[in-house]
Formats: sequence, structure tokens, C-alpha cells
Amino acid sequence: MEVSPIENDTSLPECPVELTLSLIGNKWKFLIVRDLLVETKRFSVLKRSIGHISQKVLTDNLRQLEASGIVKRQVYAEVPPRVEYSLTPLGQSLDSVLDAMMTWGDHYKSQYRH
Repeated sequence: MEVSPIENDTSLPECPVELTLSLIGNKWKFLIVRDLLVETKRFSVLKRSIGHISQKVLTDNLRQLEASGIVKRQVYAEVPPRVEYSLTPLGQSLDSVLDAMMTWGDHYKSQYRH
């Protein structure tokens, strides 16, 4: 099993919610995880599926998720090189978190539809 570099960090927040937010707490990271839960994607496909995200922001967020052990980057020795992104088993475990957010979002929409 791969050990995330963050596991050795003694400055991790004590609160589990704060820790989770520090790892995936922006909208882009949630959308990246959402789309990678469906299938492995190449950078350009992931960028299109997310929508209005710049290449730099996507790259930065993917690097952060990779450093946290949530996303795996696979480079294939081809010409031109092919790079694919997928979730690690740790990243796949976020499925229930996103399911809960989807359920809550649906509930909110049904309660506060104008």
C-alpha cells in the first residue's frame, strides 16, 4: 500500500473535517474527484468534463491531489506521450463523501427552489 506524503506530516489538523477540507476543500478538487470516480481520464478530457477551469488551475489541483495520495498520474512511454489520471484506492473512498454532498444538494434544491 502506498503511503501518502501527508501521513508523515506532524502539522496535520486534529479535526477530521478540517483535514478533509485541507485536502479536497475547493470546488475544483471536488469536481476532479467527481469526474475521476466515473473513469480514468486524460488531461484534456478531464478539462472538458469539468468546464470553466484553466489549464494552470487544473494542473495545480491535480499535482496537489497526487501529492496527497488521492490521484494517480500514469505516464505511458508513447509518442506523443500519453498521461492518464485516476483515483487511488484512497481517492475512491471519497465516493461516499460526494454521494452525501449530492444528496444534500438535491435536498437543498427541493427545499429552496424559487
